Amino acid sequence: MRIKHMLLASAVLVSVSSFAQKEELKKLKKIYEKEEPSANDLTEYKANLTKLATLATEEGDKVYYNFYKANTASIEIAILGPNPTPAQLNKLFEPKAVTELAAAYNATLDYEKKSGKKVFTDDINEEINVIKPMLVNAAVNLGEAKKFIDASDVLYAVYLLDKKDQDKLFYAASYAVNGQDFTKALAYYNELKTLNYTGESIVYWATNKTTKKEETFSTKQEREIFIKGGTHEKPRDEKGESKKGEIYKNIALILVDAGKVDEAKAAVAEARKTSPDDVSLILTEADLYLKVNDFDTYKRLVNEALEKDPKNVDLVYNLGVISGNANKLDEAEKYYKKALELNPNYINANLNLAELKLRADEKFVAEMNKLGTSEKDNKRYEAIKIERDRNFKSILPYLEKVMELEPTNEAARKTLLSVYNALEMTDKYKALKAKQ
Repeated sequence: MRIKHMLLASAVLVSVSSFAQKEELKKLKKIYEKEEPSANDLTEYKANLTKLATLATEEGDKVYYNFYKANTASIEIAILGPNPTPAQLNKLFEPKAVTELAAAYNATLDYEKKSGKKVFTDDINEEINVIKPMLVNAAVNLGEAKKFIDASDVLYAVYLLDKKDQDKLFYAASYAVNGQDFTKALAYYNELKTLNYTGESIVYWATNKTTKKEETFSTKQEREIFIKGGTHEKPRDEKGESKKGEIYKNIALILVDAGKVDEAKAAVAEARKTSPDDVSLILTEADLYLKVNDFDTYKRLVNEALEKDPKNVDLVYNLGVISGNANKLDEAEKYYKKALELNPNYINANLNLAELKLRADEKFVAEMNKLGTSEKDNKRYEAIKIERDRNFKSILPYLEKVMELEPTNEAARKTLLSVYNALEMTDKYKALKAKQ
């Protein structure tokens, strides 16, 4: 009899607890579904969450408790009105809160799929479409404030909310690199690798008739609306470059910095097997060997890339740099001149070619200083001076081109002044000096 009374009492307690629990969930649902909640609603919402925290024991109740808790920020935003400021968004969408929201939404979607009861599934999918732009803006604001890790966390949470949007995972990895969290960045890049993400896309452009500037559109259909509306013209499509090479490059660099050179080489080699003709991956492998000072392999790979992309001026220029660093001056000069054939306005190629030719001046000056005052030495002096002046004159076009393209380039300016002075070009020297 005593045991029976205890069981009855226990049943009553469970019933009361379950009833209270369901009441809290009802109250939370009612406030959550309001179009324009008030400050008092928010207070009541938080109070019910506090009560439910200790009452939720069943799986479904725990899932919905976490769902409502994670949506506290949504209620707060609804109270703020349609145009919250960036500062308000940053405050409400703290990285931890966004991560919890993504976890709560995914748990709710999984639970409702398993139970077969779609209570919030449609609402969540709609909410994700609304909230994603806000979260992305919050991440951008965090990035501009140089809070790179927070920006990375927010974008990763956006990716968790919508795993079809793999671009957000890529940029989360990029922000992690900027924030020096290489462990997190490597994890994200490896996830992108597993997903076989390339980032290739079509960019839809059209010219704004009023501003005369080109603008981008999310879809071809969206652009068509503006063109039919008469505000835009001259549509064109542009294929975005693959980000695969950048992903593997960053994986390799992170591994190299961690002292895992063999792992880095293996990762890039694996990528190249899947896409042997991808120039970006060839360059990634080349950069890896440059990083470990294997210049012969680097040059071989760059030449391989040039066979596939012969007009890539950056590749040609880099070969010039490598040759110059190895003191192979004739070879370096050949590459720099080739780069300038491809792009006469390539500032660094102009500068480096001038610097390369200036190295010969040390030899001229050293020999001139050793000469005496005999007739033979005087003749040799004059011969060297002619050769030296000829070298200086060959440098002028490159330095003058740099000053034409970039008048504020102080290194080029100082060098050009020295050359003018050596050649006794007084008028040009004074004119350039006056621009200081």
